Amino acid sequence: MQLDLNLLTALDALLEEESVAGAAARLHVTAPAMSRSLARIRKVTGDPVLVRSGHAMVPTAHALAIREEVHELVQRAHAVMSGQDEVDLATLERVFTVCWHDALVSACGASLVSAVHRQAPGVRLRLLTESAVDTPELRRGEVDLASASAPPARPDIRSRRVGEDVLVVVARRGHPVAAEQLTPARYAAAGHVTVSRRGRLHDPVDEALEDLGLRREVVAAAPTAATALHLVRETDLLVTAPEATTRTVRQELDLTALPLPFDMPAIPLYLMWHQRYEQDRAHRWLREEARKAVASVLHPSDAG
Repeated sequence: MQLDLNLLTALDALLEEESVAGAAARLHVTAPAMSRSLARIRKVTGDPVLVRSGHAMVPTAHALAIREEVHELVQRAHAVMSGQDEVDLATLERVFTVCWHDALVSACGASLVSAVHRQAPGVRLRLLTESAVDTPELRRGEVDLASASAPPARPDIRSRRVGEDVLVVVARRGHPVAAEQLTPARYAAAGHVTVSRRGRLHDPVDEALEDLGLRREVVAAAPTAATALHLVRETDLLVTAPEATTRTVRQELDLTALPLPFDMPAIPLYLMWHQRYEQDRAHRWLREEARKAVASVLHPSDAG
């Protein structure tokens, strides 16, 4: 039997996306073309592969059983066809999309760009500042490397914990809150700004205060840490933010950082990527450079 091996790539995409439209977008083909591929796969395998369940498509029992094997076969085929043992960084030409929290971009972006450009002048970086945590952008290949404060929930997303940060209270220089010891009650009595892309006025800090029988007044929500820090500089508001990743901007804005007057867990930082890039040598190089850039901020002694 002659088998079009392109169907294997299509099957891999269909099983990961669980969507004809998603698989088509990932492989840069039209939805009708992917539908035709699915029809051919069904004919070859004798299995529906994907079946409708409500408004979604779900894999059959057979599809679930072969999903990992199909993915491994596709990855091995890519490795064979690449024919490279090492990456020639001097001649590498590639565009990587890095999607990090805006504070992380501010803290580490320049270091990462400099290291990448020095070693691989043909590589370009697209730095995005909105989180892609566990979203289709990673799975569709639209984002190469993301950051998150929690490990991924999906098994096809790989991750590496690269460090952790702690929360501090940030205020403008000369703010009355810094005149004497900051207590939980004085903290709660001040006005606050939260950092939330979705405009949320409540975060885990409020839950910690509730455990102490306290409630703070959140006056505003800012979409980025940088925006929140600029608001703090011009007002009497406080923002509770990660210490290491906001350090440079705080210094530039002449802001004061105070210890949080109650216990909050440290914030872990993960780098995340899709499993299709696990053995990609150029991507592995990028991940290592990203790790070193982050380490230079979070743990300077471990940055080498």
